[in-house]
Amino acid sequence: MSDNARTLPIGYAGLLTDIKQRVRHAQTRAVLAVNAELIRLYWEIGALINSRQQQEGWGTGVIPRLARDLHNELPEEKGFSERNIKRMLAFHREYPLLNFMPQAVAQTDAIAEVPQAAELFPAELLQAVPWGHHAELMAKVKDLPTRRWYMQAAVQNGWSRNILVMQIESAAHQRQGRATSNFASRLPAPDSDLVQQALKDPYLFDFLTLEPGFHERELETGLVAHLEKFLLALGQGFAFVGRQYHLDIGDQDFYIDLLFYHLKLRCYVVIELKRGDFKPEYAGKMNFYCSVVDEQLRHATDQPTIGLILCQQPNRVLAEYALRGVDKPIGVSSYQLTRALPANLESSLPSIEQIERALQGGEA
Repeated sequence: MSDNARTLPIGYAGLLTDIKQRVRHAQTRAVLAVNAELIRLYWEIGALINSRQQQEGWGTGVIPRLARDLHNELPEEKGFSERNIKRMLAFHREYPLLNFMPQAVAQTDAIAEVPQAAELFPAELLQAVPWGHHAELMAKVKDLPTRRWYMQAAVQNGWSRNILVMQIESAAHQRQGRATSNFASRLPAPDSDLVQQALKDPYLFDFLTLEPGFHERELETGLVAHLEKFLLALGQGFAFVGRQYHLDIGDQDFYIDLLFYHLKLRCYVVIELKRGDFKPEYAGKMNFYCSVVDEQLRHATDQPTIGLILCQQPNRVLAEYALRGVDKPIGVSSYQLTRALPANLESSLPSIEQIERALQGGEA
């Protein structure tokens, strides 16, 4: 042990940890505050341009000139390109009745009929979303309730701009909470709703390419090899515990395909991977696994273990009947993969080398 370690007072490590956490929290609040002011500034610029266009009949031709002049007058400032100024104008027109006053003050000047955009998008929500996310949402999500869903999900899950785009393109809002399950009859009302919303149908494993006759172990190996992408596909809160997790019951060995712990739901999640259609016997085996995990791994403060059976074709009617007779909360969902190209099609496509030679020939 070093001399420095010997001289440290009792509780020093805890003090250091506390200070680091406070610094990180302050940094996070600072970033959020800067973003909130930026969103407000861009909305106000959009409002100014919109007002001049309506009152004085200015056309869109003023925006390119404005972008050049702002660049010349404020060369150190970024974000005032012609395209971005047009986004500011569009942003104001999307949300024309934003009220940046504190909620208690704003309520004293209530509007009799509030448009849908004003009801769905309070200033607090819009200011919590980064500007780049707003640009993607305005361009790609026209339905306002759906746009609000993605905004809230991006804030809650900390999605980057690229992840947001990926979630939009994969229609995440249509897949969330769609798993066939018995949660409503096996869990109390608040918990059953939370668990249902934590699962999706289908799960998109488009980062994997497997031959049509793949084995379940190949799927499992591929998912673990791409664990970061797999966790992103599962959703926020899943923490990986183990693959082929060993259970010793009655002098017999059993192995769970994948075991997770959900940090928000505070429970273990057992995942079994199945190739092909759902079969009723899968529910009985999953019920058995959940019972063992509850008995051997579950802590007194944990919620009941959840089972998730992933099949290529989950027959919903069959799954509903199968889940009625089991005691543990279990969901059944489908998954989709990127299929390997057929041999005849693959052979007709140019190779990387052929593409490179063609590009080099075009540059000559």
